[in-house]
Amino acid sequence: MKTQRIIDLICLKGVLERPMETAFPNRISGRFTILYWMTIFFLSFFIMSMAAASASTIIQVSCGNLHSLALQSDGIVLAWGQNMHGQLGDGTNTNRKTPVQVKGLRGVTAVAGGAWHSIALTSDGTVWAWGGNWSGQLGNGTTKSINKPSRVSGLKDITAIASGGLHNLALKSDGTVWTWGRNVYGQLGDGTTTDRRTPVQTRNLNSVIFITGGAYHNLAQKADGTIWAWGFNQYGQLGDGSITNRTIPIQVSGPKDISMVDCGGDHSISLKNDGTVWVWGLNQYGQLGDSSTDNKSTPSLLNKLKDIDRIKGGGDHTVVLKLDGTLWAWGNNRSGQLGNGTTISSAIPVQVSALHNVIAVACGDQHNIALKPDGTMLTWGLNSTGQLGDGTVSNRTTPVLVRMK
Repeated sequence: MKTQRIIDLICLKGVLERPMETAFPNRISGRFTILYWMTIFFLSFFIMSMAAASASTIIQVSCGNLHSLALQSDGIVLAWGQNMHGQLGDGTNTNRKTPVQVKGLRGVTAVAGGAWHSIALTSDGTVWAWGGNWSGQLGNGTTKSINKPSRVSGLKDITAIASGGLHNLALKSDGTVWTWGRNVYGQLGDGTTTDRRTPVQTRNLNSVIFITGGAYHNLAQKADGTIWAWGFNQYGQLGDGSITNRTIPIQVSGPKDISMVDCGGDHSISLKNDGTVWVWGLNQYGQLGDSSTDNKSTPSLLNKLKDIDRIKGGGDHTVVLKLDGTLWAWGNNRSGQLGNGTTISSAIPVQVSALHNVIAVACGDQHNIALKPDGTMLTWGLNSTGQLGDGTVSNRTTPVLVRMK
């Protein structure tokens, strides 16, 4: 339909561009000449805009607890799912079963979903946030929730962002980390347990190249390959061999030569350059994938997993992307978030059904998004507020396509 409209407009443009004595047999007055050129201008602009829109594709996906985010190649952000606190950023508080555009944002280079809020990084190095704000997680100096993006105070030269449950992280170009929002367990890393409504610098961290946030804890990867952790540690998710909360980052025990890290709700995952996966933290539902339900306070190797390209932690589950483009998952499966056609939890990796050629994956509390090279998105798991984007509120135990308008 969209292609036919463009063709029709091009044909009309061709008629208008014919010599005036051919296109319009009668003599054209000066007024009609002006109208002619104005028509050409606006038609050309409209045709180019529609062509650009049709060429844009999804390049990144992210999940909150009950909502989903997608970034297009043209810098526009789409959102769907729960919107009770305005976390979809469309100016309403209405849940959406299919993607809608976040208002007032252009030039976005990265997005991240928190529990009930969202954040975005733009090409000028600034950060924008919207949604729930009762702990100051929007970073604008207030605790008032908003349903449209607002700029996070005092941040510039940002190169990466991450969200935890009710807090956020930003990585500056100088390798320092800045945090704001909920801090009851020290997850801001500033040496206190005081919530912050504007960003503060995380202490004792420099030369950082990657950041990620869990429900109440965080991980940072430094340029030397070491991993640092801080915040809540009741289940050993900081990986320092203890269950002591940390208000200042400490080094994770175990392997170096790390290529990637990620946080689940209360567990942690790392990927080594050799393609092996290491896990630690809460294991109540088998989310560590080691065939047990025993918590681990230091990283433990998953012997059965090799050739892993990417790792992602969900609320109580884990998903990995293999080099062959397949996805494997383990942990809690009460809503079908393992994607294997059942609701039976698994303490060992199981393959997500009917998914191949995947290039990226994102995990929410109980749902996931997979991204394919052509920009199509597939989702599965909990769908109570439309977070799967398939136009329904039915849970899915196998992947379904996100409906794009």
